[in-house]
Amino acid sequence: MGIRRVIASGVAGALVAAGMAAPAQAAPSRAELALRWAPIHYQDVDATGSHALGGKSDFITRYDFDGNLNGRDNWDNTGKNTAAAVYYSVLETGSHYYLAYFFFHPRDWIDHPFFETEHENDGEGVLEIVEKDGSEYGKLKAAVTVAHSDFFSYAPSGSDWTNGSETIDGTLQFKSSPHDGFQHPVTAQERGGHGLKAWPQYDIDGDGIVYYPSATVAESPNGPDDRDVRYELIDTFASGGLWAQRNNTNLFANLGTFAGDTTGGCGTGTYSCGTNSANAPWGWDDGNDTPARGEIATDPAKLAAAYFKVPGSLDRTYSYNPYANAAAALKAARNLPPTID
Repeated sequence: MGIRRVIASGVAGALVAAGMAAPAQAAPSRAELALRWAPIHYQDVDATGSHALGGKSDFITRYDFDGNLNGRDNWDNTGKNTAAAVYYSVLETGSHYYLAYFFFHPRDWIDHPFFETEHENDGEGVLEIVEKDGSEYGKLKAAVTVAHSDFFSYAPSGSDWTNGSETIDGTLQFKSSPHDGFQHPVTAQERGGHGLKAWPQYDIDGDGIVYYPSATVAESPNGPDDRDVRYELIDTFASGGLWAQRNNTNLFANLGTFAGDTTGGCGTGTYSCGTNSANAPWGWDDGNDTPARGEIATDPAKLAAAYFKVPGSLDRTYSYNPYANAAAALKAARNLPPTID
């Protein structure tokens, strides 16, 4: 809880004790909401093989970790900067907050020559749906994760959200962070391909990193087996940030798909190396589900209504949605061929 909120809470308590009405507490900012519900994240790590770079290929980091906005040299520069970061967006309707978290790796890699394809850049993530229930930060009702080209849905224990057009795949677990004391949802990514599910459907097997959210601190793991690393939360809609770069052809091959090539050894000793194969949140797609490409991020209320049976109100009108300003371009992009991630 930030200093501003501690002070406000103390003032309110004093007024109540004096028999005076306490002022209404201001709603949390989008950054505060993102920090409150940001996942504790388990990253499995494989340190073997030349493409693993001693485990660094499985460390999460910024999409501009190497100091430039060229998506086609990220495989080559993997490991040069492993400061941990996760990107977030917060969309809002009258009834819910929709928080999308994006995890970036410079490599989607393998260590054998059989059938599987590796590629430059890798983007997976999770959508969390928080009901405005009158409490300060709301109540987390459900989550949908991105594992390659498939979505997986989860609900916390006690949630009244049930199966809709998709069957709920598991229970969303919570753990306490030693850095803020909140109970956070727990997610996990596999080594190499970095598919993301709710923990423990994926888990650390041997070496691994446990990442904890932070508003400002971006730590680098001490090695392939570090169980307390803080990641910095970065707003997807920040000035000059990820969403602002969507038309940068050095970073994106097309809207929602990172540019990537075969330089630096991608595909060497393996089956092949794909190009332009990783997606930002507005490019995420489960091709056989109702929501269209990218709508898990750009119109998450539509996805919530499709994936879950929701008791009570589910407002579909957004009071905050920066993606809406690019709706026409996003609609056109949905006609592009899918990528393999």
